[in-house]
Amino acid sequence: MSKNIKILGSGCSRCQTLTGLVKEVVSENHIDATIEKVEDIQEIMKYNVMATPALVVDNEIKTKGRIPSKEEILAHLN
Repeated sequence: MSKNIKILGSGCSRCQTLTGLVKEVVSENHIDATIEKVEDIQEIMKYNVMATPALVVDNEIKTKGRIPSKEEILAHLN
């Protein structure tokens, strides 16, 4: 079953870093997933997230306001 991953953020360097890490983890572990970058402030507010970047997996907020390690990202995806 495909994972639905969203990275919430304005497009800052931290958001770009998280996007890159998520893509690496998905690729390295052959995870079936769609990755969506959400930069629209109104969309981000729907998740009640005040600190970005945020990682959302299958509509559940996993991290916000920080960049998790690759190991932590993998744990959230499994």
